[in-house]
Parts: sequence; C-alpha cells; structure tokens
Amino acid sequence: MNVRNSPKKVYLLHAAVIAGLFALNFILPEYHHGVLARVMVLAVFAMGYNILFGYSGLLSLGHAMFFSAGLYGAGLTVSHLGWGMAAGFAAGIVSGALLALVIGVLALRTTGVAFMIVTMMFAQVFYLLTLYFAEWTRGDEGFVLAQQARRIDLGDLHFNLTDPATRYMAALLLFSVVLLATLAIVRSAHGRVLVAIRENEERTRMLGYDTFANKLAAVVVSGVICAAAGAAYALLFGYIGSTFATVQYSILPLLWVLLGGAATTLGPIVGTLFMFYVVDITSGYTSAYLLIVGVALILLVLYFPKGILGTVRERWIRWLP
Repeated sequence: MNVRNSPKKVYLLHAAVIAGLFALNFILPEYHHGVLARVMVLAVFAMGYNILFGYSGLLSLGHAMFFSAGLYGAGLTVSHLGWGMAAGFAAGIVSGALLALVIGVLALRTTGVAFMIVTMMFAQVFYLLTLYFAEWTRGDEGFVLAQQARRIDLGDLHFNLTDPATRYMAALLLFSVVLLATLAIVRSAHGRVLVAIRENEERTRMLGYDTFANKLAAVVVSGVICAAAGAAYALLFGYIGSTFATVQYSILPLLWVLLGGAATTLGPIVGTLFMFYVVDITSGYTSAYLLIVGVALILLVLYFPKGILGTVRERWIRWLP
C-alpha cells in the first residue's frame, strides 16, 4: 500500500496536523476556539465510525448508541454516583465496549443491508430506553453536569474542564491519541485483513483468516472510540440528552466520513470540520440554509466522489493514508 511506502511522510503529516491544532489554541478567537474543540471531539466519533465503515466495509446506522453509551456512562456516574472525571470517562468507555461486544455478536450474524437495518433497530431500542428511564436521563430535556463536578485533581494539579483552554487541550489530547491509534491499526496486519474483508470476504476466509473474529474486533474498537468521544463530550461540554441517541447522530458520522474520505485517517476531521462550518456559515445568512448545504454537498460529491482526501489521494497524493 502507498501508506507503507512513505512512512516518514505519513508520520510527519499527522504530527503537523496535531501541531497545527495545538498552535490554533493560542490564536483562534473565542467563538472558533470553542467550535474547534467541539469539532475535534465529534471527529473522534467519525474516526470510530470510519474503522467499521471505511476500512471494514460494514455500513452501520446504529453508532449513535455507542456515542450515547459513552455519554450516559460518563454523565450518569458523575452526576448520580458522584464519581470523578477520570472514573466517569472510564465508565463511558467500558459501557461502549460492552455494548459493542454484545451488538457485534448479534448483528454480525447478518450482512449487507440486513446489518444496517439490525444496527439501526438496536440504536432505536437504545434511544427508547433513554426516554423510558427519564427519571435518571431526563429524556429529550437532558441534564447538565454541575461545574464543580467537572474538575480533575491530580495531587497538587487541578484541571477545570469548564475553562476553554483546558477543554480545548483535553479535546486535542483525545483527538491526537485516537488519530495515532487509528493510524497504527490501519497499518497493522489486522488493518490489512479488514481491508481484505471489505474487498472480498469469501477470498479472505479461504486464505485462512477468521473473518467473524476480525469483524467483531472492528465493531468493538469502533464502539470504544465512539464511546470515548461520547464520554468526552459529556465531560467537556457538560450536557447529556437523548438527542444524541437519535438516528440523526448515526447518519452524521457516515456523512462526515463520506465527505472527508472513507478509509483515510484524516478524512473524519476534514469532513466534520467542513460540514460544521458550512452549516454554521450558511445558517447565519438565511433560514433556507439546508438548501445551500444540499447544493454544496452535491457539488462536492460530483467533483470529489471519494470524499475530499480520498479523491486527493487517488488523483494527486497517493501516499496519503
């Protein structure tokens, strides 16, 4: 693969992206500073989705439940059990991992469109559960974490996640770790097996690979990353609500990945950033902003059929991961 032929360029590119985001912390105006912190967390959500859809070829419409599992796993434990930020974040990740394992074992009995429908059904059940247990979740209204609870104390060090700079750096840390982990996964033997399954599962099975185990691992890794994004969203921005469990939040990561470029490590951040700002800018000028957004997306699909970075890789920079 082209990625393997240019490892230095690949690592330098990813280091440059992380360094650029770090530098932006000191120069962005207040509004865009907050927006970029949110975008980085949502880009992690898209990166988790990209592992399953982009590299494994499994189309899911249920990833909102993994994001929400992390969201509620962190939010409920911090709010109702009085757990600290670190323990709450861990609870969110564990919640997502367990849910992904169960859903993976059940949903991977199907393939193609059936897999998509089954994941969407499970996600809808999860959404209805968040409404049913409204006594704790507050349903669509949601609840807000108290500011005093959003603190991390490490000995003499104290971090307040309500502080914009601290929140931005925490989002950047999560984004950086997941970005580098994703790069390691796709360059590993497991990552190459996932691509082989995507291209021809039957042939991969004939070569002696356990395709079910590899796909299950991809579902669990994808669920863990999405849950980490959900837990981070709850702790950094302090809001937990059933809206994040709706089907809209299963479609959004698919859209972000397609826009940025499926099966590209940096595609999710590009797609998330592009979509967020297109909606943000156009909604400031007209109430019919969705029409403009739709036209922009159509033009993008026509001229960049494999997403922004996917098309750039195909036409010009072939070593892009």
